[in-house]
Amino acid sequence: MYHVTLEMLSMTTRDGVRLDADVYRPEGTESERFPVLLMRQPYGRAIASTVVYAHPRWYAAQGYIVVIQDVRGRGSSEGEFRLFATEVDDGEDTVNWAASLPGSNGAVGMYGFSYQGMTQLYAAARRPAALKALCPAMLAYDLYNDWAYEGGAFCLQAGMAWALQLAAETARLDGDVDAYGELAAAARNLPIQGDIPSQPGVLARLAPDSFYHDWVEKCKGDEAYWQGLVPNLTDVDLPMLHIGGWFDPYLRGSLNLFHRVASDSSPLRMQSPQHLSVGPWGHLPWNRRVGALDFGSEAASPMDRLQIRWFNQFLKGIDTELLAEQPVQLFEMGRNRWRGFDAWPGLLNQSNSDAAAIYRLESNGLAAMREDGGKLTPVAEAKVGGDPTAMEDVIVHDPWRPVPSLGGHSAFPNGPFERGAIDGRSDVVTYTTEPLEEEMAIAGDITLSIHCDSEAPSFDLCAVLSEVYADGRVFNVSQGYLRVTEADKLAVDDAYRLALQSTCIRIPQGHGLRLSISASCFPAYAVNPGTGQHPNVTAQIENQVITLRILTGAAAPSSLVLPLA
Repeated sequence: MYHVTLEMLSMTTRDGVRLDADVYRPEGTESERFPVLLMRQPYGRAIASTVVYAHPRWYAAQGYIVVIQDVRGRGSSEGEFRLFATEVDDGEDTVNWAASLPGSNGAVGMYGFSYQGMTQLYAAARRPAALKALCPAMLAYDLYNDWAYEGGAFCLQAGMAWALQLAAETARLDGDVDAYGELAAAARNLPIQGDIPSQPGVLARLAPDSFYHDWVEKCKGDEAYWQGLVPNLTDVDLPMLHIGGWFDPYLRGSLNLFHRVASDSSPLRMQSPQHLSVGPWGHLPWNRRVGALDFGSEAASPMDRLQIRWFNQFLKGIDTELLAEQPVQLFEMGRNRWRGFDAWPGLLNQSNSDAAAIYRLESNGLAAMREDGGKLTPVAEAKVGGDPTAMEDVIVHDPWRPVPSLGGHSAFPNGPFERGAIDGRSDVVTYTTEPLEEEMAIAGDITLSIHCDSEAPSFDLCAVLSEVYADGRVFNVSQGYLRVTEADKLAVDDAYRLALQSTCIRIPQGHGLRLSISASCFPAYAVNPGTGQHPNVTAQIENQVITLRILTGAAAPSSLVLPLA
């Protein structure tokens, strides 16, 4: 361990903007040279992502020069902050500057989560020679599908809370006490009860230049805008340690990136090692207690030590034996341990019955009224032939009292919570297995194929997979969301396909599984008005009641596919 000193240094970008950074230095011998670890972030460099990582002093004490930089227009750095707009140029300039710092050996690695994960990808897009390794965590690759929207539905709670946080920071830097106080108060009590919930007046008045307005306006997937935000990793080849969480809202982004750079069939396939670690965490913090459950001592984040091993391997040339380990490390909830895999398990849409558990949705028509009204039945046990008439479960979505969001990856706080009371609502249909006769290990991508219909021009589908304990408690495991528009609507005999959040969990003998389906999940997602218009532009007074028919039985074989591992 080295003794560490701290100094503030500045650099100038290619267009003449000063960017400030805290530089933590290990005190070595006069001839000793160290690699550089770089984090570029917008929240004030003193925080340095210590909500999930060890302090930069700890990293520097391992023999690294650690640079924590305020991005343009944040902290004490000059310039105008515009979300991701200058991170490619500024990232390349910063990597080159960091590599030339006194005492540097010229090799740079980057680490950080969320926005700080994105700055890694943007910097890598220019392929600066000094950049040797990345540790991107909890980020989006495709900003539209992986961050702002899910299944075509705007992620209202997460998007608004983040926009208010960044706007409040802008007000603080401007010294606007009144604006800061109003924005901070709004962030703690989201203003989602206005005329149009996704367009709060406080952001319109006090942050007219916020990225949020673009995200709301471009709700139908403006291809040019959203594609312009995707980091261009063409011809980039760097070793990456990808980090995610089972209850993180951006897990689909972390997995999207990992699959693109690690899959042999991807045009972005990199030859450098790609490792993936997914813990049982929400966006933050990364510890053993998540939501209402304690996942044990092994769930306490091992990522600081793992990142040092990664950087020792690729920045110092030390054989840390990482490359001899299985590249995919997943925390298995239930057994509360880490499991290694040679590749990502349970590929999407896998239907091989030997590698998946496939359940048919069955009902007596009262699945919205009674726990015993709907069943998840293994396909092998489902009735062959039988009544040719599909059974209907009808739920009525009342926009006055939408189904509330609770935990999972989409609501805050993230994580597993007891949701028995929500499942007891009459606008939530539930399908439950019998208690399992033997334990079941689920790992990978979960898919739901569901037959349903509505006379409304548009409707939403929210699906939650839960573990049912022997004592009757119900804790959410995974969730998915889909917005169906008029253009998307299918013939009544076809099925909608919904991807749930990937997971890794072992369900013990005697416990069961439950699938809960509703037409809303508010405020995690904006309520579908049922008019065919997007909720981002529709006043609450225009919201319509939506009647949704879910079809089950032999004539409409809705099914849930769980990957086994």
